Amino acid sequence: MKKIFILTGEPSGDKLASEVISEVKKKRSDLEFLSVGGTNLENLGIKTIYDQAEITYIAFTDVILNFFKIKSKIKETVNEILKFNPDILFSVDSPDFTLRVSKQVKADNPKIKTIHFIAPKVWAWRESRVKKMAKFLDHILLLFKFEKKYFDKEKLTNTYVGHPLLDKNINENIKIDQFLDKKNIISIFPGSRDSEIKYHVPILLNFIKKMINKDSSYNFIFHSTNNTKKLLSSLLLKEKIKNVEIINDDKIKNMVLKKSIFAVVKSGTVSLEVCKMNVPSIIIYKMNFINFFIAKLLLNIKYVNMINIINNKEVIPELIQSECNADEIFKSVYYFLKKPNLIADQKKKIKNTLKCLTSPSSSSDEASKIILSYIS
Repeated sequence: MKKIFILTGEPSGDKLASEVISEVKKKRSDLEFLSVGGTNLENLGIKTIYDQAEITYIAFTDVILNFFKIKSKIKETVNEILKFNPDILFSVDSPDFTLRVSKQVKADNPKIKTIHFIAPKVWAWRESRVKKMAKFLDHILLLFKFEKKYFDKEKLTNTYVGHPLLDKNINENIKIDQFLDKKNIISIFPGSRDSEIKYHVPILLNFIKKMINKDSSYNFIFHSTNNTKKLLSSLLLKEKIKNVEIINDDKIKNMVLKKSIFAVVKSGTVSLEVCKMNVPSIIIYKMNFINFFIAKLLLNIKYVNMINIINNKEVIPELIQSECNADEIFKSVYYFLKKPNLIADQKKKIKNTLKCLTSPSSSSDEASKIILSYIS
């Protein structure tokens, strides 16, 4: 039986991987899987060798402070992959972890084919990484067409597949009775890591208080992961704010988002899901000063959101670092809600932009074909 090991480093990677592997399983029922994954891969019946939360580190200082722990986890992961002896190692996102594992696996067993999904943003920083990746990756799958030239330059086999999160069709039959009576829903996406929750939620709760003081008709729903729900719940309970709820079921989250009039979204993959659902939004992000300082030194892009990067202007407002505070978020959200023309303009520009991010067929389908092409 042919084997595939799926390697992810955080919840968003687990979600992306599950979209692709779901298509793989439809095409081939005779494959064996093992992973470092989360709930989405587990829902496909794929076992994870340890809890993904053990390796979900976000920032530069987190990596430095946990260097020996991460190094040990890389060694453990490599050993487990070699023991499983897969035909393919399919790594998804989290390059600081997954690519280190892939590099060592390839060195120890060159017969294992290494395929990586979501090319590191070499166009934003550290373009020199491509030369190194070309030595141990067999194939890299791209989200964006403009990335191709960077990998062609170093003769690293690559394929543009688009973004799998833009493939999804939402099931309209899912019941969300508990939310049917709610009006003016504003969806809140605080992040999928504990560090993001700790930085963002106190700010977001103060923003919510300001909104409710201005107009009590708004309802705020936090979109959580299974891993962060407990921490998020504890922070919300301390404040005892009305009109606030938490959901962590992905299917229900999609329907609630679709019913939302606006969204406040932490920078990252989830912002594309919000765009796909045609919900107007703003982007937020805050980290500690040292991490922000290092990021500013390394990054050579003006914007953090892909919609803005492609358009080279702020289609979706970005409130980053010092601007990520309750007052600025309140001003931005309330201003948008009172200006229907601004919302309409943002939706139109996003719709046009998404066309260049969507595969002609299906991203997940295209990615699955590449994976299966390495299995005879």
